[in-house]
Amino acid sequence: MITKAIFLDFYGTVVHEDDEIIPLICQKIKETSSEDCTIQEIGQYWWKSFSNMFHESYGESFDNQRNLGRTSLRTTIDYFKSDCIAEEIIQEQFEHWQKPGIYEDALSFFKSCKLPIYIISNIDTSDVMTAIRFHNLKVTGVITSEDVRSYKPRSEIFVEALRRYELKAAEVLHVGDSLTSDVVGAQALGIRAVWINRMNKLKPDHIQPDYIIKKLTELEGII
Repeated sequence: MITKAIFLDFYGTVVHEDDEIIPLICQKIKETSSEDCTIQEIGQYWWKSFSNMFHESYGESFDNQRNLGRTSLRTTIDYFKSDCIAEEIIQEQFEHWQKPGIYEDALSFFKSCKLPIYIISNIDTSDVMTAIRFHNLKVTGVITSEDVRSYKPRSEIFVEALRRYELKAAEVLHVGDSLTSDVVGAQALGIRAVWINRMNKLKPDHIQPDYIIKKLTELEGII
């Protein structure tokens, strides 16, 4: 079947993730901690705390990414006996979400792509929309986790995108950098999944993307 639209993850796919911001936040906790700890240990604890909350966040229990970030960071600060204030030190991450750097190949792709592009993102709506405006990107539509009160890889966001834009699963390519959220999530609904592997990560044998690319401009050969 002919591809009629592109579903596109945003952070890590179009724009840079916050990988450089997280260590800076963890450093502030380390500097004020009464515990003997490393930046890596703090980051791992924060990620584990956030992930647990993230996976339980859907339906009536849904909470947005900003709140999950603040809550999990408070837990981390308490665990490492730091006197940092979560609401203050997390602002660097929030600012990044609104003004992230963009990949050069993403700019080229947006200029050349003739198909409708729909952003499918787990990040909060206001942050995604601000980042899209910041880079003056032309997209046909945007759906975030807040719209459906659940996060990828759960099916709700993909189901809503197909329904809202009157598309069939076989008519869409979903592109993202997460094997779990993007590839597994999309394939569960019969949507072909493209894994963008910018960082040359190793792929586990149990996950098989339909396509693997390193740059968004490589999609032209698939479409």
